[in-house]
Amino acid sequence: MKAALCTHYGPPEELELSEVPAPAPGKGQVLVSVKSCGVNFPDVLLIQDKYQFKPPLPFAPGGEIAGIVKAAGEGVTVLKPGDRVIASIGTGGFAEEALAEAARCIPMPQNLEFDVASCFFIAYGTSWHALKDRAQLKPGEHLVVLGAAGGVGLAAVEIGRAMGARVVAGASSDEKVALAKQHGAQDGFVYPAGKLSKDQQKALSEDIKRATGGKGADVLYDPVGSDYAEPALRAMNWGGRYLVIGFAAGDIPRVPLNLMLLKGSSIVGVFWGASVARDPKKGLADLAEITHLIAEGKLKPHISAHVPLARAGDAIRLLMDRKAQGKVVVVP
Repeated sequence: MKAALCTHYGPPEELELSEVPAPAPGKGQVLVSVKSCGVNFPDVLLIQDKYQFKPPLPFAPGGEIAGIVKAAGEGVTVLKPGDRVIASIGTGGFAEEALAEAARCIPMPQNLEFDVASCFFIAYGTSWHALKDRAQLKPGEHLVVLGAAGGVGLAAVEIGRAMGARVVAGASSDEKVALAKQHGAQDGFVYPAGKLSKDQQKALSEDIKRATGGKGADVLYDPVGSDYAEPALRAMNWGGRYLVIGFAAGDIPRVPLNLMLLKGSSIVGVFWGASVARDPKKGLADLAEITHLIAEGKLKPHISAHVPLARAGDAIRLLMDRKAQGKVVVVP
């Protein structure tokens, strides 16, 4: 089979399309013929040796797939060849075939397309866990989403609106803010990309306060980090919850903790993958609920690019350069 391999750490352009032996499913595993693979920010970090998990080289990036079961390993009784499935696999999805733990697969509804099915596990799972479990977002609260046109950001906009929040979208262009509004944001603002000056940081705080009627954010969803974190924290409402999702801007910020004291607010870490590992039954139940909502059209993942396997590195580059809107998928 063909696979786009990371043979050494470096830029995505150095992924190598290779012929490799097809894997055989072991105990509790299934072999899936991959029809589509979602691309996520961990893929950006994995190929640069910057992620907390380090698969041995060489490996194929790609942590979420949709496809058809080709073979089932020992002890697998709930899945059989021919079944359409969605699976979270960590790595290995940039390939024509991939192994998945049967326990981490869910059935794929017949009215769902493979590309949509492959691109919501991580983004929607992360945002669902962040807003429901970690922030305990309440109807009527102001939810401010930074990076609102990215994969997790757009998912947060949709889920927040579905939960009854007043959603404010922050992004780096008018086009991206407009996309977030199409998916449920009621207000939005544009911030500069890259390093922010002190004046730009102050302007970001003012934009958040303006969009929340002067109160500040009750919940702030931040997958961007870097220079955006401190001004966001300065624009929190009393008792607000600042959600640490990731660091798409590159740098892990250091923030003055007195801001938390003065506003009675909280910094809340969000690590959906670890949460699922600790409570897999809840994780699968949440994903099944999200899948149902997507199949009903109540949540609508937005795919901005379909990239062939031979150019899989281009898909990661879109995320690295923060050019992706919604989701990007690799199609073998």
